[in-house]
Amino acid sequence: MSDQTLPDVFAEMADILEILGEDRFRVSSYRKVARILSETSEDLAALAEEGNLTKLAGVGKGTAEKIEQFLAAGKIAQHQELRVGIPPGLLELLTIQGLGPKTVSKLWREGNITGPHELRSALTSQPEALMAIEGLGAKKLEQLREALSFADASAGRLRLDEAEAVAETLRAGVAACPGAERIEPAGSLRRRRETVGDIDLLCEGDESHAADIIAAFTAGKRATRVLAQGKTKGSVIVDGRIQSDLRVVGRKSFGAALAYFTGSKAHNVALREMALRRKFKLNEYGLFDAAGKQIAGAREEDIYAALELAWVPPELREDRGELAAAAEGKLPKLVEVGDIRGDLHMHTTASDGHNSIEEMIDACRALGYEYMAITEHSRSQVQANGLDESRLAEHVREIRAAGARHKDIVVLAGVEVDIFKDGGLDLPDRVLGELDFVTASPHSALSMKGPEATDRLIRAIENPHVDVIGHPSGRLIGRRAGMEIDIARLAAAAAAHDTALEINAHPSRLDLRDTHVRAAVDAGAKLLICTDAHEADPNGQLSLMRFGVDTARRGWATPADVINTHPAAWLAKWLAR
Repeated sequence: MSDQTLPDVFAEMADILEILGEDRFRVSSYRKVARILSETSEDLAALAEEGNLTKLAGVGKGTAEKIEQFLAAGKIAQHQELRVGIPPGLLELLTIQGLGPKTVSKLWREGNITGPHELRSALTSQPEALMAIEGLGAKKLEQLREALSFADASAGRLRLDEAEAVAETLRAGVAACPGAERIEPAGSLRRRRETVGDIDLLCEGDESHAADIIAAFTAGKRATRVLAQGKTKGSVIVDGRIQSDLRVVGRKSFGAALAYFTGSKAHNVALREMALRRKFKLNEYGLFDAAGKQIAGAREEDIYAALELAWVPPELREDRGELAAAAEGKLPKLVEVGDIRGDLHMHTTASDGHNSIEEMIDACRALGYEYMAITEHSRSQVQANGLDESRLAEHVREIRAAGARHKDIVVLAGVEVDIFKDGGLDLPDRVLGELDFVTASPHSALSMKGPEATDRLIRAIENPHVDVIGHPSGRLIGRRAGMEIDIARLAAAAAAHDTALEINAHPSRLDLRDTHVRAAVDAGAKLLICTDAHEADPNGQLSLMRFGVDTARRGWATPADVINTHPAAWLAKWLAR
């Protein structure tokens, strides 16, 4: 609870009230407050001090008092009372795909299901009893089994952005220690995998400071449990969630240790085998010849060079052909954040964004972009305030008028049109044909499997007005597996129709995933890396572009593979294709 934000608390109160069957208007009121608080840029503490919290839309006297409680004590009394009134496992059930408060309430009251453990057991031992509950047929139960299996596979891992934030806090603590020199993350975090199971840090330092550095690391505020504390290595549980290991390494071995603790197990085994064939020995201390003399160790690059290999970027160290390519000098020049010239997927207040057209333009200009596209949701996304034909036409006029006022950036008027279950689109061709940029995305029926899921996306690819397929599988990392798609077929179709496939850069999506990116690159399909930003802060959602670039790099993508690395003139020509 200590990590919950104020919007989280109000949203959770709404969930509990709905589980308890309380008045739906009260539930809706709390949900509205949660949304308003998540979107406001107002200083709540200042408003509270001035007695002006009720000036916020949807905030009455009672709600203002609750906000003041949270600001003063970090908690709300009613929230705590509501939590005590239900089994704690019910809130865990809400994290499982396909379960909302109403269904959780039925499971609790009619099936005595109080948490994920009881649900797993009931799905195995008494599915007939569950099917007696309204809304829970055989198909729904199968979906719940899959969702639980997916949740189990994701347990104990942090999303890349979450792990990065934890690592940066730990790194800053180590950096403050006397004698701590270079500090680098290793492991899956350095390889930029979408989820991270533990956080490895390496610190360059000499023996005289090592024990003190380790002691400071294990005594850190976020270390909730110490697993080990030695002279050069410490291991802790951070925030009760994830293990982190710190190793203090001398300068002459730092590069070898960084390589050893960065590569996947398969990559490291293959690298050691290459060393053995040359009668060398490779470990975390260095690369040694047959006589035991260190050949390399201070720098990673020297180790690869001694094995007659080009240096392999960390993102590629998964044993997917990177060492053969390094030996032949055929490693790709991977795309970098600095190559990105624009963002072509974002939303404004016209649909479910938090900022105006002008504010989004100013934010993209601040990032130095050459171009941008505003792509609101289409009409079937009712919950996202999707636009129908008339609202979209008016919005396009506003985008173009705003764009005409700025000569230093190209502003494209677009849409994120829904792809229906049968592959049809939410808006007619005559409307799509009037737009500068069209992203087609699946937002519903995201449990589709087999050929039908791929056929659905290919039909959208075949529409001549569609420029890109947005977040193709519709997955949410750790929460929803998304559609099962045949990426080889999809990539081939995208290449044949010159339609791009999006890498949605939000860390909760990263969709396309890395292996799908590699398949798209191999098929010759174009890629697009976008943030899907819903706010204008250049340091907020618009800054998530780097996570999409990480995924593109893991998929061996070069700047040439990504359409938004090209100049505005190239993009205009491609859009006119």
